[in-house]
Amino acid sequence: MRRVALITGTRAEYGILKCVLDAAGAHPKLEPKLIVTGTHLITQSARDITHPIAARVRMQRRHQAGYDADAQALARGVAGLGKAYTVLRPDIVVVLGDRIEMLAAATAAAVSGRRIAHIHGGDRAEGVADEAMRHAVSKLSHLHFAATAQSRRRLIRMGEDPGTVFNVGSPAIDALRGVAPAPDAPTLLIMQHPVGAEDDQERAWMDATLRATKTHDRLVFAPNHDPGSAGIRQAIADHGITPVEHLPRERFLALLAGACAIVGNSSAGLIEAAALRTPCVNIGHRQGGREAPGSVTACAYSQRAVRAACNTALAMETRRLRHPYGRGDAGQRIANLLADLPLDTWPTRKRNTY
Repeated sequence: MRRVALITGTRAEYGILKCVLDAAGAHPKLEPKLIVTGTHLITQSARDITHPIAARVRMQRRHQAGYDADAQALARGVAGLGKAYTVLRPDIVVVLGDRIEMLAAATAAAVSGRRIAHIHGGDRAEGVADEAMRHAVSKLSHLHFAATAQSRRRLIRMGEDPGTVFNVGSPAIDALRGVAPAPDAPTLLIMQHPVGAEDDQERAWMDATLRATKTHDRLVFAPNHDPGSAGIRQAIADHGITPVEHLPRERFLALLAGACAIVGNSSAGLIEAAALRTPCVNIGHRQGGREAPGSVTACAYSQRAVRAACNTALAMETRRLRHPYGRGDAGQRIANLLADLPLDTWPTRKRNTY
């Protein structure tokens, strides 16, 4: 059996990774080992992890945020994950996306001579430093599970061997079959994360979003832990709102399916919402470069722009819209490839094709 270490650092990415964990756990040739790190260990989201945990690696520290804190967390992650690999001895390390937890996991694996498989490589999204970190993880990785045909082509243009790059679709789509809209879903879900600006700027942007949506029934989510999150939290508090800190993914998807639109800058608005045919108001540049289905209305950070985009989204007909993120079978396809690809066809020493 191949021992596969899968890394999770946030509530959102664990929800996407669950189908891969399920498929790997059911595969007779795979032995999955889940390593939990990141914000799971400073929030309550670890309580919703239903898979066996093989190791915990602390990176972030509670009540510390910002660029310097992230740099120190990254260093702790590389050291801690390296120790976890020494104990678990995985044949393959699986990482998803572009956050610092994944950069730490891939760095520790590459330096220690282990094979790395990257899910959702080749995407574009500016975030804080997301695009640079995603492509850095791709260059450290030996096997690529792209979510779209365009992302696969981008990885090949980056010099990755076409024989190691597979368009499997997004695992985020796998859990959407059979999702029933929540009857108590609000008109709008508000999910706005920081982009690394100063707290005062992030506060002003979130204030504009909340003012633009105040006439609608809405549910406001807390931001992630990236630099600038304190400003967003302050804006939410200024409006007397208690944000949702965490929801199980199943509940979130039901609310997303039942809502009339999602407003903010989360990738869920461009991926899961598109598959559920829920319109999205995508504010600002955090998702800049990501493939945007026809369900997405982009706008700038301002009260007037957000209000106009919400009006457009709420009037949108989405029944015939399509998305590029696959058929909803990514987890099983990834597990099969991890189990069946001959390891000697993807050596740990990499070479660009150009």
